[in-house]
Amino acid sequence: MYYDNRTSIWKTVDWFTILLYVLMIVTGWFCICGASYEFDSNSFFDPNGRPGSQMLWIATSFVLIFIILMLEKSFFEVYAYVIYAIIILLLIATIFLAKDIKGSYSWLVLGPVHIQPAEFAKFATALALAKWMSTYGFVLNTARNFALTIAFILLPMCCILLQKETGSALVFLAFFFMLYREGMSGYILLAGICAIVFFIVELKFSDAIIGITPMGKLIVSSLILLISTLLVLIERKGRPAIRIILIGITGVLLIAGALSFFYPVNFAWVLLGLIGALVLYLVFLSVINLMPHYALIALFATLSVGFLYSVDYVFDDLLEPHQQMRIKVSLGLEDDPSGAGYNVNQSKIAIGSGGLTGKGFLNGTQTKLKYVPEQDTDFIFCTIGEEFGFVGSVFVLLLYGAFIIRLFVLSERQESAFGRVYGYSVASIFLFHLTINVGMVMGLSPVIGIPLPFFSYGGSSLWGFTILLFVFLRIDALRRER
Repeated sequence: MYYDNRTSIWKTVDWFTILLYVLMIVTGWFCICGASYEFDSNSFFDPNGRPGSQMLWIATSFVLIFIILMLEKSFFEVYAYVIYAIIILLLIATIFLAKDIKGSYSWLVLGPVHIQPAEFAKFATALALAKWMSTYGFVLNTARNFALTIAFILLPMCCILLQKETGSALVFLAFFFMLYREGMSGYILLAGICAIVFFIVELKFSDAIIGITPMGKLIVSSLILLISTLLVLIERKGRPAIRIILIGITGVLLIAGALSFFYPVNFAWVLLGLIGALVLYLVFLSVINLMPHYALIALFATLSVGFLYSVDYVFDDLLEPHQQMRIKVSLGLEDDPSGAGYNVNQSKIAIGSGGLTGKGFLNGTQTKLKYVPEQDTDFIFCTIGEEFGFVGSVFVLLLYGAFIIRLFVLSERQESAFGRVYGYSVASIFLFHLTINVGMVMGLSPVIGIPLPFFSYGGSSLWGFTILLFVFLRIDALRRER
């Protein structure tokens, strides 16, 4: 199980990435001190306090690093499915065994230690995907292979959703960036981006009506028609078809505009009819000219319309009330400064009060008076902004930028599909966490409760991200050992 020549690993491992890791956990520890230190406590190193407790987790993380780097070079590839199966069983057990902690059933209590298995599911899923996608002759875009690949992602995601830990479940969407790198159709990535835009626009303008036309559905229907038309336009043989489509759209809109002077016209329904006619025309072209891309565009338009008219159901019936309120506050539909919007408002105040250079270590008033809930976990970035200011915030973002770019560079230089897939999965997960967490703290995205890697307080989080990273560094070191 263990590597025979234990000295060579220290020559082949990527020390630059390790340096960035050490800088982040050290900086993160100081931020946790600033966010949670009590002046009447004895020391930063008191194990009963947050800084002292995090120090113990950091120390044990280095033990984990040593074990990972000392493992035999083929260990993770050989046992990828076994690790994945163990974590899935642990996630299922957590659903039934975990206690209710702030409405979530995602923590296993083992004496004085609280463990969140969802944090370890990320690296296990990445390993399983890397193993599966590196099998001989694997092609992602066949129906069977793509379905099984998605199943690897959805299984832990569904288990975590059943634990009522929505934020941790959404992180698994980051794997789709890796799938795009490995050959997933751009239509799928486009569909995902469009779904987010359509959802936001429909909610944002759901109450706005001009005449008898609901603005949300009008804008989204226009976007669906525009995107579908542009997709036809970029097809090499699409020029004759685009002329017919543009003439038809222009003619119908002119007729509808003229009728609106005499009768009330619901332009959302007019656009829906145009989309339906476009779908039928594209299906006809795909059959006659044997062009499957037209059928894909027709499918995109059809599914987009179905998604549009399901937004209200999803929002009203599937989301929890607190999730609905968080989304409304983020979109400016509700002003709830003492409720769902409290965390974000206080976070903005803390960041803004830091100015250019900050108030100094342990001198943050918002932090010391505990105005920001979860300020040492999900909202740790506001402590950085208040105590170290704009300069400190930019430093942290640049540090993360260098770290993530380095991960992409390491991923791209892998000689095996296993290493490349795992590396891109790791980079995508870190990028997702950084983007959503910082956006959440600054009010740019809904509050979904995910940590900032290596900065937020938490043993499970630190262990999970450490394992995720150093498994990749062990795989990368193998490239130079051959």
